[in-house]
Amino acid sequence: MAVEKPEWPEQGDLVIVTVQRITDYGAYVTLDEYEGKEGLLHISEVSSGWVRNIREFVREGQKSVLKVLRVNTEKGQVDLSLRRVSRLERREKILSWKRERKAESLIRSVSDKLKVSVNELRTQTGAIEEKFGGLYEAFERAALEGPDVLIEAGLPKDTAVVMSETAKDKIRLRMVKIKGAVELQCMKPNGIIYVKEALLDAQKVEKPKDTEIRIYTIASPKYAIEVLAEDYKEAEKLLQKASEAAIKAISKAGGTGSFQRGK
Repeated sequence: MAVEKPEWPEQGDLVIVTVQRITDYGAYVTLDEYEGKEGLLHISEVSSGWVRNIREFVREGQKSVLKVLRVNTEKGQVDLSLRRVSRLERREKILSWKRERKAESLIRSVSDKLKVSVNELRTQTGAIEEKFGGLYEAFERAALEGPDVLIEAGLPKDTAVVMSETAKDKIRLRMVKIKGAVELQCMKPNGIIYVKEALLDAQKVEKPKDTEIRIYTIASPKYAIEVLAEDYKEAEKLLQKASEAAIKAISKAGGTGSFQRGK
């Protein structure tokens, strides 16, 4: 079965919002991924420094990534924070949101071609979403490897063929993507600073033109390193170089680091 999105976000979730109204004490927003839900970004949660004018940070109509602090479903209140969202978290959330929107567009195209409802189709694709880590990722694999990879995951052949054809037509696969995870720890009082510096070292390693390194938090002390390159050989070299840079930096700071290749 397809994974159903919960009615409310949970504490600690990152959410995409649209700013609706700004007051002296904060900004009221709508939660784009939760229909009809609203939240408040209090001025104290806008920045870690003094905020003289909240409009220097947010404006009406702006989309932003915020972190959920508290949820009161009985009162319909969601308290949010901007200052607690890191640059890496913001970038990864936006990327994930864009992929979800693209996947919804693709699934509607498949629905039209097969002449079945989107809900019926999402029921079929639930298993592959779980296997590939998301619907967009499933489309991406189908674009790269063809319908067999979806059939092997349990999707009916006719659906797999149309999904593959749609993916190849709509998704441009300019680069391959691989990932791994580093575990970085430093028990010094300012250890988190050394961890951040180690991740920056990984981000800044010398890399060929048209390659990309993405780093984001899995759950501290684990951090994902995602590499995009023209081929797998180049991607593997860059992933190794980035992970080694992070581990070398944290070790030099008196901490420990390890690497695990992702699937």
